[in-house]
Amino acid sequence: MPSIIADLGGLPLYSWAFSVYLLARAIALPIFGKLCDLYSGRKLYIISIVIFIASSFFGGMARNMSELILCRALQGIGAGGTFALAYIVLSDLYPAERRGKMMGLISFIWGVSSILGPPAGGFIVALASWRWIFYMNLPLGLLALLGIVFCLRETREKKRHPSIDLWGAFTMSISVTSLLSAFLLAGRSYPLFSPQIIGLWAIFLASGIGFYFAEKNAADPILALNFFWKRRFSLANGSAFFSSFAIFSLSAFAPLFIQGVLGRSPAQVGLAMIPLTLGWSIGAMGCGQLVNAENERACSIAGSFMLAAGSALALCFSSPGLPPFIFSAFLAVSGIGMGFVSIPTLLIVQKSLLASDLGVATSSQQFARTLGGTIGIGVSGGLVTTKMMAALQGLAGSSLNDSFTGSLAARLASNVESLFQPDIQKTLPPVVRESLQSAMGTSVEIVFWCALAAALISLALCCYLPGAEKELCEAVVDSQGFEGNKKKSY
Repeated sequence: MPSIIADLGGLPLYSWAFSVYLLARAIALPIFGKLCDLYSGRKLYIISIVIFIASSFFGGMARNMSELILCRALQGIGAGGTFALAYIVLSDLYPAERRGKMMGLISFIWGVSSILGPPAGGFIVALASWRWIFYMNLPLGLLALLGIVFCLRETREKKRHPSIDLWGAFTMSISVTSLLSAFLLAGRSYPLFSPQIIGLWAIFLASGIGFYFAEKNAADPILALNFFWKRRFSLANGSAFFSSFAIFSLSAFAPLFIQGVLGRSPAQVGLAMIPLTLGWSIGAMGCGQLVNAENERACSIAGSFMLAAGSALALCFSSPGLPPFIFSAFLAVSGIGMGFVSIPTLLIVQKSLLASDLGVATSSQQFARTLGGTIGIGVSGGLVTTKMMAALQGLAGSSLNDSFTGSLAARLASNVESLFQPDIQKTLPPVVRESLQSAMGTSVEIVFWCALAAALISLALCCYLPGAEKELCEAVVDSQGFEGNKKKSY
């Protein structure tokens, strides 16, 4: 992104290159999940990949930040579709007893890609141009497209006369956009009780009410409200939400702790963060091999416990003298725990609904994870920024005021992470740098507390999940067609 800003300008729009992608992806997940229950998954997959390829091509050709942000929004739509459909298609192709292994395999591939992607991006920028970060998606996307076109076949029968819930999709999109924007911007771009943030919450409330009535009256709602009365559906999705809140908060702000408090270089930060992603991949892969109908609840409880344990260890031993490899081991424990939570909660959610709603079930868990991760980053970022703003104000009013200019304070306040950029470090007197790094250490500790609290909530929700016998009883009731009577009882 620094290379892109140097070429295109538009520094005030810097964060939107990330945020708009997350927003579009979050909105696309449930929409594509519902569409896959109504229409051909193969055709939807092709559409998603084409959107991603086209947006990558035009993103590489962007002439300014506004054009790039538009292409990133389209990329988010394509990515949301491919992410949802990958899991849905695998769930269609394999019976319930084999889905765990397939979900673990695809999660492992995702984890390895997450490790290889950032170094590859840096390598491309160093040798060529930032535009090739987008252009490289063209051959990879075309290869994926050919695989879907020639190899994928439909296995699940779809409805002959589907009804699209357009009003529900519209109100849900507005509701999700305003909600996530409020969390991403509050405390960072705008004060917590600013007119902009209050306005976003008002839009969220109004669109949320509109979504409720749209789903209540729709012939075939995009997300039927009665699903939330199913204990397994709600608890498993809730656990996915809070576990993602915890893991993404750790992954987003642990680098600040490693570089700012432990005093490590950016390269060392990158190496120290690998165990978290790799642990997530290995945990998902291992859980996929172990999980079955009898131990889904036990695996989710074990995963939430490991996630909480890793967060607690990071909190208890977060001191400047902590060796980075020890901290990485704590992150690895959290990563393995997240792998053990993500797979069984997905399987539980899938089994909580009928086969005809497999797409909605699968995408709802992915949506819960995306929502939890995005809100977690937003809340943690707001807390860190608030703490750092207090530290900046304290420095500005202290005897160090001559060494700490107003322009430098404003720059740090708008982008706390820039505190650890080499060019910024050089402009700070040692005493100022030490004061800010101390404040950063305290700020990141708050993030660790938030991650621990979210992990403990995830653990509590997993403990309340019904056991295998209860699940079997509910599945039999559903298969015998008593949905109508159950809806009335709700």
